[in-house]
Amino acid sequence: MTTKTLTIQKVDGKPGQVYYPSSQTQHHPHPQPQPGELQIRILSAALNHRDFFLRQHLYPSPSFTTPLLADGTGLVVALGPNTSQSWLGKRVLLTPGRGWDASPSGPEERYAILGGTSTYSVGTAQEVVCISQDEVELAPEHLSAHEAAALPLVGLTGWRALVSKSGNAEAGRNVLVTGIGGGVALAVLQFAVALGMNVWVSSGSKEKIEKARGMGAKGGVCYKDEGWEKELKGLLPKERGWFDCIVDGAGGNVVSKAVKLLKPGGVIVQYGMTVSPKMDWSMAAVLNNIELRGTTMGSRQEFRDMVAFVREKQITPVVSRVVKGGLENIEAIDGLFEDIRKGSQFGKLVIEVSADEGAGTGGSKL
Repeated sequence: MTTKTLTIQKVDGKPGQVYYPSSQTQHHPHPQPQPGELQIRILSAALNHRDFFLRQHLYPSPSFTTPLLADGTGLVVALGPNTSQSWLGKRVLLTPGRGWDASPSGPEERYAILGGTSTYSVGTAQEVVCISQDEVELAPEHLSAHEAAALPLVGLTGWRALVSKSGNAEAGRNVLVTGIGGGVALAVLQFAVALGMNVWVSSGSKEKIEKARGMGAKGGVCYKDEGWEKELKGLLPKERGWFDCIVDGAGGNVVSKAVKLLKPGGVIVQYGMTVSPKMDWSMAAVLNNIELRGTTMGSRQEFRDMVAFVREKQITPVVSRVVKGGLENIEAIDGLFEDIRKGSQFGKLVIEVSADEGAGTGGSKL
């Protein structure tokens, strides 16, 4: 018995110029659970910018045999020896990383992310996986399979950026979330609103700003407009006319803008640099005691805390588009990658790997 997977094909080309084709294969043996493992039928899997970078060889250690994608939810269909019977038939979220248990500083071991690289052999773009029972969480019951698949990586990254790193995850604080429309930015927006924070956003699309307002943002500005930081400053209430923190995934000129927006001692939390791999630091930032804090995905403990918060607050991740037809629908899946290329998505891009007969129930019929 074999299982379908989605991988990338190796072709000649330099990093940043090559674009590896996607390939669906059926010759992988059906994985069998080992002691302490769950056999999981993947229901839905979601894309991240990381997957797009892998296709361009702009991410370390691309693999042409490891299935793509780090985000996924699935149904536990079989158990290995010495595995808790309580998992059987449950819908679960796969933790997207390995090697980071609970340290607030960073991974205790070499950190590996699921999907598409030689550092870890499992990706969520495959029909069946076997995973340790310690590396899953019960999917929040209010989420469909597509919504649940949209949560893990961006939810963990956004949670660490806002809650663990910003020092400002409190009701009444002002936060600017840049690049709204991306998965991490939307997760930060949802977490911040649920915490009672005042959220403003920036985007290159006024339509995306209006959608964010519908999700609880106080307002926003288009970063393509000249002097957008002055416009944004004018939107703040007189009684609290500054930002406590900025959560940013773009980089670029964020520091020069931040010194005009942040309070003295304000914090920039940086989880990505889509504009450029480098940023300028200025004496103005030093004199204003601005803090720049880099952040990545997060620990197993942070993942557990994030999922519990989503369940408690009944937060629903934003799904931009879903492709059905399984992993063999390569043309449609490639269309999702084109959405990333164009930046047209608002929320996560999801592949329905297999049908979920029990959508929205936290389980499924076997």
